[in-house]
Formats: sequence, structure tokens, C-alpha cells
Amino acid sequence: MSDLPPPVAADKLTFLLSLVPYLIDHDNVTVTEVAERFGMSAARVRTAVRLIAVSGVPGETNQYLHGDLFDILWDEFEDNDRIVLTHGVAIDDSPRFSAREAAALIAGLQYLSALPENADREAIATLMAKLTRGASAAPSQVVVANRKFPQTLSLIQEAVRERVQIRFDYLNARGERVLRHVDPLRVESVDRDWYLRGWCHLRGAVRTFRLDRMSEAAVTTKPTTSHSADTPLPDVLFEPSSDDLSVVLEIPEAALDLIMDYRPERRLAGARTDASLVRVAVRVAHYNSLTRLVASLPGLITVIEPVDARTAVALWAASGATQYEGD
Repeated sequence: MSDLPPPVAADKLTFLLSLVPYLIDHDNVTVTEVAERFGMSAARVRTAVRLIAVSGVPGETNQYLHGDLFDILWDEFEDNDRIVLTHGVAIDDSPRFSAREAAALIAGLQYLSALPENADREAIATLMAKLTRGASAAPSQVVVANRKFPQTLSLIQEAVRERVQIRFDYLNARGERVLRHVDPLRVESVDRDWYLRGWCHLRGAVRTFRLDRMSEAAVTTKPTTSHSADTPLPDVLFEPSSDDLSVVLEIPEAALDLIMDYRPERRLAGARTDASLVRVAVRVAHYNSLTRLVASLPGLITVIEPVDARTAVALWAASGATQYEGD
């Protein structure tokens, strides 16, 4: 450290601006630890700390009184080479997140930490700790319940780290169970359902798989291919296919945002009496997925055409109703 060149004024300022937040986040730290953290000599750190201790913001009298300056435990600093900041100024006056805002952000970070592509858990944990300390009040304790498939998620995370394929049996919308080999790329959720997006070696393209339809999942030793790395993932979760079926639905206009993942296309309203309803065309892989869509928005969706789609939904509803006949 002693052979380091003398810092220029800009470097000194940058160091001081970085050192103050660091000391606020670390209540009790040695000069040696700070020197190693910033790549400085211990002598430079001591000089910077002494400068901070005579810095501050003038008060109402425009004079630098005791409460207007930073302060440290001088005995600890002089005798034990430890830096304990006891009083800070100016920085504490900056805007802070409210407890509710911090809790919401922490919940979002917990969600992100569960996704396979976010392997740096330590960085996320550090950010959550900073949000907790920086809030205007203690955030509420929150836990995001996103571990419905902990074993499958763990396998996907392992496959992403090792850059190998994952193998599983998949039950598709037609009720067929097919063995798939997939290069995992991303895990996403829509409402309560979780999906794996990856390069499917059976189809030779990017495909989306629901985690609750995957079984016998296992990590293989086969490396991922260049196809998965070179193929950009679209922003939307569900991509249309030439094999998709087109269905016309009637739905309240206010509820259109709830089916935006299906890329609804507006159609002529046709004969109707309620001006708040609109007719849209959506594409579905199979009528089984159409019944799930209808079930997810009970009482809001009416299937208009084709007749086969109306029949499929009617039979599905009748089948469900028979389960309650005994009651």
C-alpha cells in the first residue's frame, strides 16, 4: 500500500463521498478493513477520517457548531485503530423509502432471488439489508410464497449454473405426456402459475412449460447448445404458433388487460345490448387451455365462436357441475 501514487483532488473527493456511506453502513470497522476495501493505505484512511470529523453542514447560525459536524469515537480511533461513527449530518436528511415502500421492494427482491438466472444471491441479500436500514421506519416482515415447486426450481437453477440440459416428462394441453430435453433459460410467473422458458430439443425452438405439468425432472450431463444462447427471448410469455386455434370471446372492456398475454385482437361487437362489452379474437393451443382461461375469469368471458369452442367449454362446465350434484 505504501507504494501507491499520491491521489489527485478528484480521487480524494470520490474516496470521501464513498467512505461516508460505507461508515454509516458499517457501525464498527477497523482502519485496516477500510484500507483493504478501498485499496488505500492505512495512513490515507486515517487522514480521510480526520477530515470527515471536521466536516459538516452549517446550522441556522451559519456556523459549524458541534451538532453540525460528523463525529466519531476518538478513543477507539486513536487507541484501537477502529472507526465508530457516532453522528452524521446532511445524509440523514435525504428522502427515504417509507416502511410500506421498502417492504414492497424487499418482496420483489425475494421473488427475483427465486429465479434461476439470478445466481448472485449475496448481492440481492445485501440490497435487501440496505433497504431495511434506509427506510424511514422498520419495514413489515414479508415472505413471498413462490416455492410451490421447490425441487423443480432447484433443479432448474442447478442446470443453469452447470449449463446443461434438464430432462422431464411433460403433460401437454392435449393430455399427452412427452419426454422433453430443454436448455433452461428463464422461469416466470403469471398469476399463480409458474412457467419454464427454454430451448426444446424435441421441437427445435423456444417453448414454454408449466411447472405443475412437469414430472420426473432431472439434470442431465448434456451441455446446452448454441441455439439457446443465440435465440432472444420475446417479451411476451406466450408466442403464437401456426397450429393455434382462433377463438372469439366477449369480455368487459375493463377486463381486457387481464388477458393481454393472449394478444387479443378486437373484432366487431356484433349483436349485443351492453356497450361495456367488446369482442376479441385470441389464439389458444388447445380448447383445454381455453377452459383454463374461462375458469380464471369466472363470469367475465363468454365464448362466441367457433361452435367447437363453445361446446368444449360447455362440456367442461357440465363435467364440473356433476361433481356437486351430491351436495
